[in-house]
Amino acid sequence: HYAQLGPSSPEQLAQAAGPPGEDGAGPGPRRALKSEFLVRENRKYYMDLKENQRGRFLRVRQTVNRGPGGPGGFPGGPPGLQSGQTIALPAQGLIEFRDALAKLIDDYGVEEEPAELPEGTSLTVDNKRFFFDVGSNKYGVFMRVSEVKPTYRNSITVPYKVWAKFGHTFCKYSDEMKKIQEKQRDKRAAAAAAGPPGALLQAEEP
Repeated sequence: HYAQLGPSSPEQLAQAAGPPGEDGAGPGPRRALKSEFLVRENRKYYMDLKENQRGRFLRVRQTVNRGPGGPGGFPGGPPGLQSGQTIALPAQGLIEFRDALAKLIDDYGVEEEPAELPEGTSLTVDNKRFFFDVGSNKYGVFMRVSEVKPTYRNSITVPYKVWAKFGHTFCKYSDEMKKIQEKQRDKRAAAAAAGPPGALLQAEEP
């Protein structure tokens, strides 16, 4: 609908303009005629229909949330929020843009049902706690293993396709370490049975 409308009158443009700037030289940023907001995983999309002297246009902006502790993307922004890319589409091209998107969705779009995933679990060792959380994204299913202490948190991500190999390798080293520990215990037991050095010679003397 907005793509088929021409530029507004000067009076409408003045109404859409914001209050005068701090220096009084001219109006501040114009408010959006219409806005939409979408969230997809850790990305946010802002779509604002605006207008200037050349006509209406759609501004699409993407921001990426890196999570707590991530680098700030712009001065004064909250931690973990990074500024993304912004594009502006003139109103005259919105219909073609919409049709191109619709064709891509019809040809390649797939409606996926939420994956059924096992529940996460955790275990505590000394002053550490390990969390095992299963999730999924566009790349597939994965497991996030997190090591948490009072002073820090560290994690790794293991794709589903290597779970079996990862588990086999882990069990292999667990078995090898068990054998090493048993061998060390046998050596200590044999040394304790033999007694201190020289004890056998003293026992054989008349």
